[in-house]
Amino acid sequence: MVSAIRTAVGPEAILEASVGPHLGPAPLLVVPPERLRAVLAFLRDEPAFRFDFLNTLHGIDRPPDRMEVFYYLQSMESGHAVALKVVVPREDPRLPSVADLYPAADWQEREAYDHFGLHFEGHPNLRRILLPDDWVGPFFFWAGSVFGFSLIVMHCVGQMFAH
Repeated sequence: MVSAIRTAVGPEAILEASVGPHLGPAPLLVVPPERLRAVLAFLRDEPAFRFDFLNTLHGIDRPPDRMEVFYYLQSMESGHAVALKVVVPREDPRLPSVADLYPAADWQEREAYDHFGLHFEGHPNLRRILLPDDWVGPFFFWAGSVFGFSLIVMHCVGQMFAH
């Protein structure tokens, strides 16, 4: 899979790849933000893979300097799965929206924006989804700098992606 992605998208498309207990037999691919859309489109459209379902998208705050965004894809045809991890700087956590590639990402990106402050550039309607518009207090509810909950969030939401 890694060599196919690097051939189709470019040698820098996959920074790291692993298979481990965090996902069972599914690979975890670390992708740079600028290659995310191309890698996801390839994994969705390539007949050998057909990862046509975005199961989940979530963020993990990794103080002091980074945030991670995970995309868990499945092939409805084969049942195979793959996870992608994108690392963004904590001070300006921006990455491209994939809502046009995977419609399920629409609300999931909004939730990650609402709770972590992740900005999905090109999102058709990036605004709060769970917290009220007039929320008073920390703007990004689950960001570790606000309440120190990053370890709790990592355990509860992203334990299988913690590596």
